[in-house]
Amino acid sequence: MFSRQQFRVGQTFMLALVVLLGLWTTAAAQNNAASSGGDSSNAAKPVLPSSDNGKDEAKATPLPASDTPASRVRGVPLPDGYVVGIGDVLDVNVWKESELSKAVGVRPDGMITLPLVGEIRAVGLTPDQLRDQITAALDKVLSDPVVTVAVVAVNSLSYNVMGNVGKPGYYPLTHPITILDAIALCGGFRDFAKQNKIYVLRADANGKQEKIFFNYKQVIRGQKMAQNILLQPNDTLVVP
Repeated sequence: MFSRQQFRVGQTFMLALVVLLGLWTTAAAQNNAASSGGDSSNAAKPVLPSSDNGKDEAKATPLPASDTPASRVRGVPLPDGYVVGIGDVLDVNVWKESELSKAVGVRPDGMITLPLVGEIRAVGLTPDQLRDQITAALDKVLSDPVVTVAVVAVNSLSYNVMGNVGKPGYYPLTHPITILDAIALCGGFRDFAKQNKIYVLRADANGKQEKIFFNYKQVIRGQKMAQNILLQPNDTLVVP
């Protein structure tokens, strides 16, 4: 009697164990199916910071405001003592007065026109001298104006090369250039160029043009080197 009862208990225990094992296997299969491409709505999602109060949002840090007068356009490199010439373009900047700040070209009469200032002569002045004159004019209508003047295009410092050369045309004269330098920069001579009859056309203070002759063959042999002069603004180098 006892042995038969013990056998039934053992049989019941084994049956319960098989049922539990079956349930566990089924649950494990479902979990594997879900993790391998089932419903992706239950996948982990990145947690975004709350923007309800704005404290967690990333914000751009503004650049610090400048307390110094800044020019809107940088000037070009200039030789020492440079004076403004006809055709130059100037950037006149009045600090904290954007309506008065502008780029102006120097007219053929040597004048420029500015708001509140009107016409003012620029030719023959250095940028610093012109700045002082503009400041003095604005001082009558503004409180402590701070002005900067920058040359942003040098059109008055140039020379012309024409004739039998590789690349005739206008060239900038922002540093010292001799006749030999100019010949090299324009690509040298073309065929049949008269190298011993080169000349420079230059206007004097009264506007009268003079010819300054240059014999290339002599100079390259080291003879009469004084012919190899420095070119000046508005010179015209002619190679017949």
